Amino acid sequence: MKKIAIELKWGIIFFAAVLLWAVFEKSIGLHDERIDKHYFLTNFFAVPAIIIYVLALLDKRKWLGGKMTWSQGFLSGLIIAVIVSLLSPIGQYLTHEYLSPDYFANIIEYSVSEGKDREQMEAFFNLGSYIKKSMIGAVMMGAITSAIVAFFTKKS
Repeated sequence: MKKIAIELKWGIIFFAAVLLWAVFEKSIGLHDERIDKHYFLTNFFAVPAIIIYVLALLDKRKWLGGKMTWSQGFLSGLIIAVIVSLLSPIGQYLTHEYLSPDYFANIIEYSVSEGKDREQMEAFFNLGSYIKKSMIGAVMMGAITSAIVAFFTKKS
């Protein structure tokens, strides 16, 4: 456990950032009256996500005595991604059951108004689907981010 204490800390920090981002999105109307802009604007979460990974890998490098290889940084970032992936069902549940319970109905109605098939949208926009996508996405995007950030934070 002590070996992954840094990763656990930053995984929880990342998870908290995801929840705060959901609160931010809801507060500016991206889950209801401005849902048409959600798909585009949600991508701006990449900025805090990258910052968190940079801070995490710098923290790991410091913990390693100031030296870190690319593979050590990548592995650390990958562990963070797995932790985030394991926490993501909780985040999705909290977001869609408590913070924004009308999100799926709103996005389905918007999509149908844009000419999409209702059945397909109902299959795509639901809690189970979002949990799966968030878990897979956390590992995939975490791996890509880790690979890139590890390159810039390595130090021999």
